[in-house]
Amino acid sequence: MGFDIKIVPDAMTLARTAAQQFHRVAEAAVQERGRFSVALSGGNTPRSVYSLLASEHKELPWDRIHIFFGDERHVPPDHPDSNFRMASESLLSKVPIPEKNIHRIHAELDAEAAADEYEQELVNFFYLRNHDWPRFDLIFLGLGEDGHTASLFPESKALAETSRRVAANWVEKFKTFRITLTFPVLNHAAEVVFLASGAGKAEILSEVLRPGARKYPAQSVQLENGRLLWLLDQDAGSLLRFAIPPKL
Repeated sequence: MGFDIKIVPDAMTLARTAAQQFHRVAEAAVQERGRFSVALSGGNTPRSVYSLLASEHKELPWDRIHIFFGDERHVPPDHPDSNFRMASESLLSKVPIPEKNIHRIHAELDAEAAADEYEQELVNFFYLRNHDWPRFDLIFLGLGEDGHTASLFPESKALAETSRRVAANWVEKFKTFRITLTFPVLNHAAEVVFLASGAGKAEILSEVLRPGARKYPAQSVQLENGRLLWLLDQDAGSLLRFAIPPKL
């Protein structure tokens, strides 16, 4: 499967476009299947999206929305680096979502135990059997300047994971574990949206989105049967000479 690229004028337009996409996919999923499953990303760009969802999309059927996380730092939920804490402060504490609909990674546990527990959480929620993969309605991802996404970092062990749904991944440059969804999970989603803003992402985007050999982890996000969208602002997409932005 290929991918689409959409370039918008600035970071605020990007956040608004992503929030609108979340809204559309959520309403469609609830109408079709009675619930909407989404895996959130950490980082500054998603924070703006979540704040907009909290302030401008309160009418969403939050009781039918289930929040998961694409990855988590190996820290307690009240730690400043926690992706859960960021999502809670910007979104989850401000909308009428039932606590049981928030599926956080218990990263205060031993990393392997946290990964095992989250894997079981996916099995239970998606009614998985044997080697089934979950099918999220939507996954938000970011892109690091080293080409990583979620917590799938260059040269890390989880890049080669093909059987587990969740991995405790040792990240050498930070000397710590991260708990992350694996590529098979990302690639079985119905829709994945990469969010990238700012001139600091322009160079890595020009490398990751260049046709040819796969050198960076993010290039292994290749959906089996779904839509992959790269949503960029003008600064982030400034080096993509080949990109013709499609309409959403």
